[in-house]
Amino acid sequence: MDRTVDVPAGARTSRQMLGDAAERLVADRLTARGWRVLARNVHAGRSELDIIAVDPGPPERLVVVEVRWRRSRDFGLPEETLDHAKRATLRRGVARLLEAGRLPDGSELPHLPIAVDLAVVEPGAGSRPVARLYRDALGD
Repeated sequence: MDRTVDVPAGARTSRQMLGDAAERLVADRLTARGWRVLARNVHAGRSELDIIAVDPGPPERLVVVEVRWRRSRDFGLPEETLDHAKRATLRRGVARLLEAGRLPDGSELPHLPIAVDLAVVEPGAGSRPVARLYRDALGD
């Protein structure tokens, strides 16, 4: 039995669409807290940086927010998916971003201290997802 499925170019899988929804939720919540979202899904070398934003602080800082989501806790917490390999990929991506000094739209990166935060999203009670933000997730 042939189980191949033709997927149109550019089509997103249901898993990717759930990840996109988690990123939108986090971006919306950050904006509601006074953050300024500068870009989303930025390709920096081989890395994709989910959200780049300015945290108004104090102190004000430029933040790369890595968004991790899980449909359930069957295989652990979303926080646990930020493993050594993903941390290394994030570090390389942030280095590339800083090296470029610009966002994809051509605007210059703000000259602020930089940090990497982790945002996790998982199902909550009813249909409302739960989101948690961890500051300085790389511990550098």
